[in-house]
Amino acid sequence: MLEKLALWSSLVRLSHTVFALPFALAGLLIGSRGLPHPWTLVLVLGCMVTVRNAAMAFNRLIDRDIDARNPRTAKRHIPAGLLTPQAVTVFVLANSALFVVLAGLLNRLCLLLSPVALILVLGYSMTKRFTSLCHVWLGLAIGISPLAAAIAASGSFSLVPALLGLTLWFWMSGFDVIYATQDEEADRALGMHSIPAALGRKNALRLAATFHASVPVLLYFCGHLAGWGTVWNALVLGIAGLLVWMHFFRKGDDLSMQDGFFRANALVSLLVLVGTAWETLSR
Repeated sequence: MLEKLALWSSLVRLSHTVFALPFALAGLLIGSRGLPHPWTLVLVLGCMVTVRNAAMAFNRLIDRDIDARNPRTAKRHIPAGLLTPQAVTVFVLANSALFVVLAGLLNRLCLLLSPVALILVLGYSMTKRFTSLCHVWLGLAIGISPLAAAIAASGSFSLVPALLGLTLWFWMSGFDVIYATQDEEADRALGMHSIPAALGRKNALRLAATFHASVPVLLYFCGHLAGWGTVWNALVLGIAGLLVWMHFFRKGDDLSMQDGFFRANALVSLLVLVGTAWETLSR
């Protein structure tokens, strides 16, 4: 049983929730004007897990033939025969349906918007077949999470979580462009679209740096609009430092994207949550 759970967990890369989940929890704190109701927290976490499960599994499902032809991805679950396409299809459908149910338990607006969220997160997997802006689509699909969490708590739109979502959009778009440099040559060979394949690695990294340059600026304006103070601004400076390190001072030029790269990005997300929690709970 534990082996099966570990298998499905590795399919959807649960460890990577550390990048978007803190932003969603920050949006939840803002929408709740402090600590959320425990039931709301449970439902939001459930929505985050199920919609992400559906998106990741769908990506693995429709990319299985492409993955089999790319040396970096040939050992993924379906090409390697660890999971069948039929089983992954059931997994996608079950998680999608559960996401809609959980969204409906939150409030009416969340229910009405749940198909839009599914279209965004599932649609990303198709974009690499026709546009190099697939990374921007992914950033948008993930970037809606702070606003969605705030809507879950309040039942209405609000500006600060929307701006936080815009920040996440730019950050994740840049993150994915950097990550995609691993597959620059494979994408060209397989006819897949990506910014590294279209622009080359050096120009792609420059574009990612441009995306990331907007992140501390947007975070500052989030805090300004919310009336947050010194702690938030100090953490924003720390985030700016992490992003500068990531682009200019990270040792080596490898494309494995492990270790320091992932830790730095995880720390960016966690600092946003820490700053939001401090500012919303200390007032």
